[in-house]
Amino acid sequence: MSRNMKTVTFLCAMLFAFGLSAQSNLSSGNAEKRDTTVNAAASGKPTENSPDYVIGADDTLHISVWKEPDLSETLPVRSDGKISMPLLNDITAAGLTPLELKGSITEKLKKYISDPRVTVVVTAMNSRRVFVTGEVNRPGTMSLLPHMTVLQAVAQAGFTQFANPKAIYLLRTLDGKQEKVPFNYKDVVKGKHPEQNIELKPGDTIVVP
Repeated sequence: MSRNMKTVTFLCAMLFAFGLSAQSNLSSGNAEKRDTTVNAAASGKPTENSPDYVIGADDTLHISVWKEPDLSETLPVRSDGKISMPLLNDITAAGLTPLELKGSITEKLKKYISDPRVTVVVTAMNSRRVFVTGEVNRPGTMSLLPHMTVLQAVAQAGFTQFANPKAIYLLRTLDGKQEKVPFNYKDVVKGKHPEQNIELKPGDTIVVP
Protein backbone atom coordinates (compact mmCIF):
# COMPACT_ATOMS: atom_id res chain seq x y z
CA MET A 1 0.00 0.00 0.00
CA SER A 2 1.40 3.41 -0.96
CA ARG A 3 2.09 6.14 1.60
CA ASN A 4 -0.78 8.27 0.21
CA MET A 5 -3.24 5.36 0.56
CA LYS A 6 -2.11 4.75 4.14
CA THR A 7 -2.60 8.43 4.95
CA VAL A 8 -6.11 8.45 3.47
CA THR A 9 -7.02 5.26 5.35
CA PHE A 10 -5.72 6.70 8.63
CA LEU A 11 -7.66 9.95 8.18
CA CYS A 12 -10.89 8.07 7.38
CA ALA A 13 -10.47 5.95 10.51
CA MET A 14 -9.91 9.07 12.64
CA LEU A 15 -12.97 10.81 11.20
CA PHE A 16 -15.12 7.72 11.81
CA ALA A 17 -13.95 7.48 15.43
CA PHE A 18 -14.56 11.19 15.98
CA GLY A 19 -18.08 10.84 14.58
CA LEU A 20 -18.89 7.98 16.93
CA SER A 21 -17.54 9.95 19.90
CA ALA A 22 -19.57 13.06 19.01
CA GLN A 23 -22.74 11.01 18.53
CA SER A 24 -22.18 9.32 21.91
CA ASN A 25 -21.67 12.67 23.66
CA LEU A 26 -24.76 14.12 21.99
CA SER A 27 -26.87 11.14 23.00
CA SER A 28 -25.54 11.36 26.55
CA GLY A 29 -26.30 15.08 26.69
CA ASN A 30 -29.81 14.55 25.38
CA ALA A 31 -30.41 11.74 27.86
CA GLU A 32 -29.20 13.95 30.70
CA LYS A 33 -31.47 16.76 29.52
CA ARG A 34 -34.43 14.37 29.33
CA ASP A 35 -33.66 13.07 32.83
CA THR A 36 -33.54 16.61 34.18
CA THR A 37 -36.84 17.46 32.51
CA VAL A 38 -38.50 14.28 33.78
CA ASN A 39 -37.22 14.83 37.31
CA ALA A 40 -38.46 18.42 37.32
CA ALA A 41 -41.88 17.36 36.07
CA ALA A 42 -42.09 14.46 38.53
CA SER A 43 -41.43 16.75 41.46
CA GLY A 44 -44.76 18.43 40.74
CA LYS A 45 -43.62 21.56 42.48
CA PRO A 46 -44.93 24.86 41.22
CA THR A 47 -42.34 27.50 40.58
CA GLU A 48 -42.27 31.26 40.28
CA ASN A 49 -42.06 30.78 36.52
CA SER A 50 -45.32 28.82 36.30
CA PRO A 51 -47.56 30.92 34.02
CA ASP A 52 -50.74 29.64 35.66
CA TYR A 53 -49.68 30.11 39.28
CA VAL A 54 -52.24 32.26 41.11
CA ILE A 55 -50.86 34.59 43.77
CA GLY A 56 -52.42 34.32 47.22
CA ALA A 57 -52.25 35.94 50.64
CA ASP A 58 -48.96 35.39 52.52
CA ASP A 59 -47.00 34.88 49.29
CA THR A 60 -43.82 36.92 48.90
CA LEU A 61 -43.18 38.81 45.66
CA HIS A 62 -40.13 40.50 44.25
CA ILE A 63 -41.16 43.48 42.13
CA SER A 64 -38.44 44.88 39.89
CA VAL A 65 -38.76 48.00 37.74
CA TRP A 66 -35.89 48.49 35.30
CA LYS A 67 -33.69 51.49 36.11
CA GLU A 68 -35.97 52.36 39.06
CA PRO A 69 -34.27 50.98 42.19
CA ASP A 70 -36.62 52.91 44.50
CA LEU A 71 -39.55 50.97 43.03
CA SER A 72 -37.84 47.58 43.14
CA GLU A 73 -38.38 45.61 46.34
CA THR A 74 -39.55 42.37 47.92
CA LEU A 75 -43.07 42.58 49.29
CA PRO A 76 -45.43 40.30 51.24
CA VAL A 77 -48.99 39.86 50.02
CA ARG A 78 -51.14 40.98 52.94
CA SER A 79 -54.12 39.08 54.29
CA ASP A 80 -56.38 41.40 52.28
CA GLY A 81 -54.63 40.25 49.10
CA LYS A 82 -52.88 43.54 48.41
CA ILE A 83 -49.32 44.86 48.26
CA SER A 84 -48.07 48.41 48.77
CA MET A 85 -45.70 50.13 46.34
CA PRO A 86 -44.25 53.64 46.22
CA LEU A 87 -46.30 55.96 43.97
CA LEU A 88 -49.04 53.35 43.52
CA ASN A 89 -50.04 52.69 47.14
CA ASP A 90 -52.22 49.56 47.47
CA ILE A 91 -52.43 47.13 44.54
CA THR A 92 -54.47 43.94 44.43
CA ALA A 93 -52.18 40.94 43.90
CA ALA A 94 -54.14 37.93 45.19
CA GLY A 95 -56.10 36.13 42.51
CA LEU A 96 -53.74 37.25 39.73
CA THR A 97 -50.94 35.39 37.98
CA PRO A 98 -47.48 37.03 38.05
CA LEU A 99 -47.98 38.01 34.40
CA GLU A 100 -51.33 39.64 35.15
CA LEU A 101 -49.90 41.53 38.12
CA LYS A 102 -46.99 42.66 35.97
CA GLY A 103 -49.47 44.10 33.46
CA SER A 104 -51.46 45.84 36.19
CA ILE A 105 -48.37 47.47 37.71
CA THR A 106 -47.04 48.46 34.28
CA GLU A 107 -50.27 50.24 33.36
CA LYS A 108 -50.38 52.12 36.67
CA LEU A 109 -46.72 53.20 36.40
CA LYS A 110 -47.26 54.71 32.95
CA LYS A 111 -48.69 57.78 34.70
CA TYR A 112 -45.29 58.41 36.27
CA ILE A 113 -42.67 56.63 34.14
CA SER A 114 -42.15 56.45 30.39
CA ASP A 115 -42.11 52.85 29.15
CA PRO A 116 -41.88 51.07 32.54
CA ARG A 117 -40.41 47.56 32.40
CA VAL A 118 -41.69 45.47 35.28
CA THR A 119 -40.76 41.99 36.47
CA VAL A 120 -42.80 40.04 39.05
CA VAL A 121 -41.32 36.95 40.68
CA VAL A 122 -42.97 34.84 43.39
CA THR A 123 -40.14 34.13 45.83
CA ALA A 124 -42.21 32.32 48.49
CA MET A 125 -45.47 30.51 47.79
CA ASN A 126 -46.82 30.50 51.33
CA SER A 127 -50.47 30.66 50.25
CA ARG A 128 -50.39 27.13 48.87
CA ARG A 129 -50.67 25.23 52.14
CA VAL A 130 -52.95 22.64 53.67
CA PHE A 131 -53.15 21.47 57.26
CA VAL A 132 -53.14 17.96 58.69
CA THR A 133 -54.05 17.39 62.34
CA GLY A 134 -54.99 14.59 64.72
CA GLU A 135 -53.45 11.12 64.92
CA VAL A 136 -50.69 11.61 62.35
CA ASN A 137 -46.91 11.39 62.65
CA ARG A 138 -46.30 14.77 61.06
CA PRO A 139 -49.09 17.18 61.99
CA GLY A 140 -49.08 20.81 60.88
CA THR A 141 -48.80 22.64 57.59
CA MET A 142 -47.94 20.95 54.32
CA SER A 143 -46.96 22.45 50.99
CA LEU A 144 -49.75 21.94 48.48
CA LEU A 145 -48.41 20.40 45.30
CA PRO A 146 -50.38 20.64 42.04
CA HIS A 147 -53.32 18.21 41.96
CA MET A 148 -52.52 16.82 45.43
CA THR A 149 -55.34 14.65 46.81
CA VAL A 150 -56.47 13.76 50.32
CA LEU A 151 -54.90 10.31 49.99
CA GLN A 152 -51.54 11.76 49.01
CA ALA A 153 -51.60 14.19 51.94
CA VAL A 154 -52.43 11.59 54.60
CA ALA A 155 -49.85 9.24 53.11
CA GLN A 156 -47.25 11.96 53.53
CA ALA A 157 -48.35 12.73 57.09
CA GLY A 158 -48.49 9.09 58.21
CA PHE A 159 -50.77 7.53 60.85
CA THR A 160 -50.09 6.93 64.52
CA GLN A 161 -51.07 3.59 66.06
CA PHE A 162 -54.22 5.21 67.49
CA ALA A 163 -55.53 6.63 64.20
CA ASN A 164 -58.95 5.68 62.87
CA PRO A 165 -58.41 5.70 59.06
CA LYS A 166 -62.08 5.02 58.40
CA ALA A 167 -63.27 8.25 60.03
CA ILE A 168 -60.98 10.85 58.43
CA TYR A 169 -62.64 14.03 57.23
CA LEU A 170 -61.74 17.17 55.35
CA LEU A 171 -62.74 20.67 56.49
CA ARG A 172 -63.09 23.25 53.72
CA THR A 173 -64.43 26.80 53.90
CA LEU A 174 -66.56 27.92 50.95
CA ASP A 175 -68.28 31.31 50.83
CA GLY A 176 -67.72 31.74 54.55
CA LYS A 177 -69.26 28.37 55.45
CA GLN A 178 -67.31 25.33 56.61
CA GLU A 179 -67.99 22.02 54.90
CA LYS A 180 -67.12 18.57 56.25
CA VAL A 181 -66.18 15.95 53.65
CA PRO A 182 -65.75 12.33 54.85
CA PHE A 183 -62.77 10.26 53.75
CA ASN A 184 -62.51 6.53 54.42
CA TYR A 185 -58.85 5.64 53.88
CA LYS A 186 -59.49 1.89 54.02
CA ASP A 187 -62.08 2.07 51.25
CA VAL A 188 -60.17 4.50 49.02
CA VAL A 189 -56.96 2.43 48.97
CA LYS A 190 -59.08 -0.57 47.93
CA GLY A 191 -60.50 1.40 45.01
CA LYS A 192 -63.86 2.05 46.64
CA HIS A 193 -65.51 5.50 46.79
CA PRO A 194 -62.90 7.26 44.62
CA GLU A 195 -65.09 10.38 44.79
CA GLN A 196 -63.90 10.85 48.39
CA ASN A 197 -60.32 11.30 47.23
CA ILE A 198 -60.84 14.90 46.15
CA GLU A 199 -58.20 17.36 45.00
CA LEU A 200 -57.08 19.65 47.81
CA LYS A 201 -57.32 23.43 47.80
CA PRO A 202 -55.24 26.00 49.71
CA GLY A 203 -56.44 26.28 53.32
CA ASP A 204 -57.99 22.81 53.51
CA THR A 205 -57.66 20.95 56.84
CA ILE A 206 -57.53 17.17 57.09
CA VAL A 207 -58.51 15.70 60.45
CA VAL A 208 -57.43 12.18 61.39
CA PRO A 209 -59.29 11.13 64.58
